[in-house]
Amino acid sequence: MRHILPERIMIAVAPVGKELDDPEVDNPLRPEEVAEQVIECAKAGATMVHLHVRDERGRPTADLTHFRRTLDLIRRESDIIIQGSTGGASNLSLEERCVSLDEPRVEVASLNMGSVNFGEGVYINTYPDIRYWVGRMNNRKVLPELEVFDLSMMRTCERFADEGVLEMPLHFNFCLGFEGALPADAEMLAFLKSELIEGASWGFIHDGMSDLRLHAAALGLGATAIRVGFEDGTHYAPGRKARRNAELVERAVALTEAAGLEIADVRAARSSLGLSAIPKG
Repeated sequence: MRHILPERIMIAVAPVGKELDDPEVDNPLRPEEVAEQVIECAKAGATMVHLHVRDERGRPTADLTHFRRTLDLIRRESDIIIQGSTGGASNLSLEERCVSLDEPRVEVASLNMGSVNFGEGVYINTYPDIRYWVGRMNNRKVLPELEVFDLSMMRTCERFADEGVLEMPLHFNFCLGFEGALPADAEMLAFLKSELIEGASWGFIHDGMSDLRLHAAALGLGATAIRVGFEDGTHYAPGRKARRNAELVERAVALTEAAGLEIADVRAARSSLGLSAIPKG
């Protein structure tokens, strides 16, 4: 595949830390806190926000009350792209894991492309599960972002594209650093990129990130998006952590611009993803 660098880069942010209990970090949990930091991130250059459906203590829930309140507050001041999660614990039902799709302001959704070891457990996403979630996304006209945690998932994406389950062009997100899954290194990023379906775009997240070196590698390899935020990690350099999510976004923006690339604004990001105007709730 010919190596062409994208003209503009999307910066995504996942603002809520997983079981993050650090007095030096302002981890947002309540709707007002999450919305405030998302708006700060949008002003700093983020074009998409990744949100799970949580209660006011940050725990997964199928109740959309706090999720909707968060979106209400975000939309008062920002047109940032809303990405809902279809992740969550495997012991939740299929419907509970994709309850964010019931919120009409969700424009993009994460779609996990297979099962994988996560630490001592197994993150279960079977073929029937994936087909169910894709069907829900298609019905809601929500764009799937294909989350790849293992090499075999690249073949799964191809299979579902060949079957017509997934519509072209495909949008991948390479997820490195999760315990039990693919390691976080540049060689793995390069190999995953070499396995892409022609015409696909891709982004990158580094779980447990302690710096932004792999984000720089992703930019050099042609990623169209990079993600930061407390869900992935609090550090932008060894021993240097952000107090708020916007600091991580600012670092990602500076890194991108230092590489000679432009940051995509929300309008350009929507256009590149094939999204329509901002959906209203």
